[in-house]
Amino acid sequence: MPSPIVQAAYPFVTVRIDASGLAGAAVRSPGVVAVVGLADAAAAAAVNTPVEVTDHDSILAAFANGTTPNALTQSLDLVLAQDPQPSKVYGVRTSDDTDYAAALSGLEAADDVTFVCLAHEFAVGAASTANKDATFLMALKEHVETMSAAGHKRMAVAAVDPTIAKSLTYAADVVAVNSYGKLVSGDGRMILVAGRGATTDPADATATADPAASGAGAIAGYSPSTSIVLKQVRGFTMPVTSQYTPAEISDLAGQGIVPLIDPALISGSGLYFADGGTFSSDNTRNYVDIVRVLDDIEFRLRAGLIGSIGDSRITKPGLTTIRVRIEGILGPLQQAAVIDDYAVSIPLLDILSLPESARSAGDDALVETARNTRQVPLTVTVTYGPAVHRLDVTLVPKF
Repeated sequence: MPSPIVQAAYPFVTVRIDASGLAGAAVRSPGVVAVVGLADAAAAAAVNTPVEVTDHDSILAAFANGTTPNALTQSLDLVLAQDPQPSKVYGVRTSDDTDYAAALSGLEAADDVTFVCLAHEFAVGAASTANKDATFLMALKEHVETMSAAGHKRMAVAAVDPTIAKSLTYAADVVAVNSYGKLVSGDGRMILVAGRGATTDPADATATADPAASGAGAIAGYSPSTSIVLKQVRGFTMPVTSQYTPAEISDLAGQGIVPLIDPALISGSGLYFADGGTFSSDNTRNYVDIVRVLDDIEFRLRAGLIGSIGDSRITKPGLTTIRVRIEGILGPLQQAAVIDDYAVSIPLLDILSLPESARSAGDDALVETARNTRQVPLTVTVTYGPAVHRLDVTLVPKF
């Protein structure tokens, strides 16, 4: 049979489907809580292993021997008692009531975790040394700081011991005398709540509640840009005699501690966050919503731009594609009022947009360096409009 001398036209139109454009960018839920604590020795869950729980029955099945509650199951119940609830909740069983470092290490690969707390743990503990792991809440602090520096952004929620007695210098004593000042984070990774007298049963003096677990669940239930001020915390009560005075509320908030209050200005009875600060020495990250929004935007940028790596070229069209990608990430956040404005600056794109004859020697050097190293520096500026936390009203009466 002779070979065809022309290319056959049939089937006239050939269509090949490339479905790569249907793969969306990775999405990280901003409200995933992990609670680490002591459970029953005969519990089904393995030690130092995250186990997802969804309700009271799944909590007992994983971490209890029967129906008798323990420190971890009680704290997990408090997390799930919040409304709105976190998007996901993990429990991690420790081998004993002191080895938190090993249990926290079991969370290192769980890259969706955004909040971590220790079940019914109020001891500050000690920082790590060359030969010894950090202990108690110091282990929690070091965990979130280390993981955040490695790219898995997360925050810790800890609580001041509810049994610390009222005093004339309560706020200062909490920080200095009771050593909670050691938990101050240099990059805003700690949230310290205070609920003096917090209890799950006012008739039982031993029924101390876990404000950290409730607080973590309450914060995680809201979007990152939502301020936590005056958001309700559920699952326990504070006797009137233990509640904070106006001076104590101001003193605690001034230290970066978030007191829990039952304000008369809100109808009904309930506990609410009285402030929204982080327990931080960084004044640029001194509010919970700021840290959460920055973490969320960072993840969105990394997930949305990963497709540019190895594909986009250091040319005008290639860098324009990157700019468009960034605008596609930040534009919806602006429309949703998460951010007020944004700007993208890619100096190399500005240079490549010029005719070669109009470029300076410095411009050419920057382009050559970028193409040799295959690195493109760019700056993304976002304008954040935070929520109102205080109104200063001037009342002017007239006759």
